[in-house]
Amino acid sequence: EIADLIHDNPEISLKEYRAQQWLTEFLERKGFRVEKGIGGLETSFRASYGSGSPTIAVLCEYDALPDVGHGCGHDLIGAMGVVAGAAVKSALGTRGAGATQGTIVVMGTPGEEAGGGKIILLEKGAFKGVDAAIMVHPSTKTMTFRPSLAAVSVSVTFKGKAAHAAGAPHEGINALEAMILTFNGLNALRQHLRDDVKIHGIITKGGAAPNVVPDYAAGEFLVRAKDRAGLDEVVEKVRRCVQGAGLMTGATPHVDLGLVYAERKNNEPMAERFGRYMAELGMSPEDPGSRMGLGSSDMGNVSQEIPAIHPYVAVTAREIPGHSREFAEATREPRARDAMLVAAKATAMTCIDLLCDPLFMDRVRKNFKGA
Repeated sequence: EIADLIHDNPEISLKEYRAQQWLTEFLERKGFRVEKGIGGLETSFRASYGSGSPTIAVLCEYDALPDVGHGCGHDLIGAMGVVAGAAVKSALGTRGAGATQGTIVVMGTPGEEAGGGKIILLEKGAFKGVDAAIMVHPSTKTMTFRPSLAAVSVSVTFKGKAAHAAGAPHEGINALEAMILTFNGLNALRQHLRDDVKIHGIITKGGAAPNVVPDYAAGEFLVRAKDRAGLDEVVEKVRRCVQGAGLMTGATPHVDLGLVYAERKNNEPMAERFGRYMAELGMSPEDPGSRMGLGSSDMGNVSQEIPAIHPYVAVTAREIPGHSREFAEATREPRARDAMLVAAKATAMTCIDLLCDPLFMDRVRKNFKGA
């Protein structure tokens, strides 16, 4: 029911007020201690049960894409996270009074699509004391291991000078032409970039009327690379394209960088344990293959700070592109609901092992330190 509600009422990044309410109400009914608005993010939350260490966090995402809805399946991620957390609490409660050691946390991390919610929560100390974290992402394949690209958003603006486009075009400075030249410069750059580098963008402002020389233009870009070092190199090349377009047209350029999404550092023992449980539950993980494209996630930043995994669960048998309306529709189908519950079970079982098996937790920590 929660997944359906979030799906049918999509909210964009950092505006997920209803989703936060539905998820936290469920957790409160299950007996979790719930705190909303952690890390200065209004739509975040932290729900906890137990005490002491280790502390294991199940992460929830629940933001949608503009115009697309839940084309990335975050409606399932949010519901999956709270169900897994509730299952862990129920299992720990069967051990008898005073037997529970450790803490299970369900953390609401808004703004993954745009806003870097987990990055902000890390910076604000929301993950302090957390020993390991896990979340599962919907996909067309079930996978335990999959890398991600480092990424950063780049906002570009040009300021020019308005003029009559027919009567006095020579008196104007065309900001839109500067933006178009930026795109052309980036396209000319592509053959000289590594295979792991991706640059894509849109023009968000390009003028108000065709008979007025545009005095302002704005664009949004995403730059991706295999790691932070490679990303920094590409961003500098993007800056030079922007500066060159400004020199050619006379428009004044400005570049703003967003939060950097780090590449993912997968914890092998956690991933293997999750994969074993998925197989026992009838959804054996598969090799994604070299042709499957890579995205980016602020879960990468979490994985750089604490042991973490970000496996995937197949919610459809069809090959459907992510970030599409078709994928959003697929997350509402019965198959997706069944897959969500299987992944929630495997998540809960992995968390219970982390809480109750000190030798396993030690292996997880050693793998993280040695990776």
